[in-house]
Amino acid sequence: MPRIPLARAALAGLGTLAMVAAAVQPAAAVPRTGRSEGPVARAFSSAATEYGVPRDLLIALGYSETHLDGHHGLPSQAGGYGVMHLVSNPDQHTLELASRLTGDTARELRTDTAANIRGGAAVLRSYADRAGLSNAERRDTDTWYPLLARYGGATDPATARLYADTVYTFLAQGVTARTEGGEKLTLPARKVAPERGAYASALAPAAQSPDYPSALWVPADPANYAVGRTAAISKVVIHVTEGSYAGTISWFQNPSAQVSAHYVVRSSDGQITQMVREKDTAWHARSGNASGIGIEHEGYIDNPTWFTDAMYRSSAALTASLCARYGIPKDRAHIVGHSEVPGNDHTDPGPNWNWTYYMQLVGGSTGGGEVQLSFPSYDTLRSGSTGAQVSAAQSLLNAQGFDAGTVDGSFGTKTTSAVTAFQKARSLSADGVVGARTWTALLSAGTTPALSQGSTGTAVQRLQRALTAALGRTVTADGDFGSGTQQAVRDYQTSRSLGVDGQVGPATWGALQAGR
Repeated sequence: MPRIPLARAALAGLGTLAMVAAAVQPAAAVPRTGRSEGPVARAFSSAATEYGVPRDLLIALGYSETHLDGHHGLPSQAGGYGVMHLVSNPDQHTLELASRLTGDTARELRTDTAANIRGGAAVLRSYADRAGLSNAERRDTDTWYPLLARYGGATDPATARLYADTVYTFLAQGVTARTEGGEKLTLPARKVAPERGAYASALAPAAQSPDYPSALWVPADPANYAVGRTAAISKVVIHVTEGSYAGTISWFQNPSAQVSAHYVVRSSDGQITQMVREKDTAWHARSGNASGIGIEHEGYIDNPTWFTDAMYRSSAALTASLCARYGIPKDRAHIVGHSEVPGNDHTDPGPNWNWTYYMQLVGGSTGGGEVQLSFPSYDTLRSGSTGAQVSAAQSLLNAQGFDAGTVDGSFGTKTTSAVTAFQKARSLSADGVVGARTWTALLSAGTTPALSQGSTGTAVQRLQRALTAALGRTVTADGDFGSGTQQAVRDYQTSRSLGVDGQVGPATWGALQAGR
């Protein structure tokens, strides 16, 4: 079968470089692992040897899916788990298949990185056995292309090819990544000539977006959006996919998903794919669906390595175009995160998204409009800190009459002075550092209405943010006082020796605003 060189493989012209071994050894052989290998590297070596899958292929696949981050066992948008993104959803069951093949439980595969890597290798080996690959063919990285395409779960051949091409691009370019535990893995660049087989004729998406010419057009399944709109377009909603680019495109093509976005942006190079026409209603932000245009960004909110300059610039150009065409003000009241849309329980784009930089690229106001105040957790801030949470602290200080200066996301001397003055006014330790107690007092500052289960509105959001800071765990700031918020109030009251009734009256407000 003739091989079709990958377009980007030119940079691998220095020859084939092996990370530890260019080809996987037979299962009976002793794996060549160096003493310097960390636990994740050893897991890849062990899985490669046990199942006869090339080690560098496994690493490139894991990097393509998750940047080698298991995300503490939490699922992706498509129901995928761990470094190898083993999936359990109505249409794809690689998690269950891995469990049958390895004997590991689904929980072990979701939460244990070594088990997850082993599970991914086992699934690939089962595909190789069904395809009839010989021992020699399994040692050749280039023969695995159709099996990788299948692993991605896409039913559309062009999307499946996009998925497999991404893995081979990382093989060609090389990879350097750090795991959740800080372990560094390096995969040197190598020459690749994947044997695409039936996928050779499945051309990657080439149709031009009907609304934004710089984007590709791959339509979502009609079951995942509504034709037409019930409101005028007035905002842009920024999302993070919690999955890979190709995986997200595949998921929006799956009628079981019941979700979609208008655009998806790739991390590595900023490529954009449109999936829902702007005139139609994508299902991405509940109350924001009717009036919003949703832009998904490849990656995970807790891993900033996904948010590349190429992604920021490409997405910002799209957002600027949308604002110009629909008369949307270029400010943070109209360019918002998923977490900021009322009635949503998501936290994206999260604290690692650089709103200041993004808004500068859009050409709009970085300090105007609404500043993001809701985060899944609140970091300790001090002189020299930067980012969205600094902007939040500055905005809150200014609102309370403590002059932090321009809301620019940069913790300088003026912000330090404002923090110190606020702390003195609240009888807190006046160290100029915004820690849990100062955050709690800042976030809860304001009116003190009686709140209980069933209450709604901005006061509930203030309460929820303050509880997030005080308890050190996420209390969804959706403005809806439900059972989760009630339990958080009870936990706070118990830990602060207050009367425990799950309701927020003068004593609970007083404790919060004192930073207790």
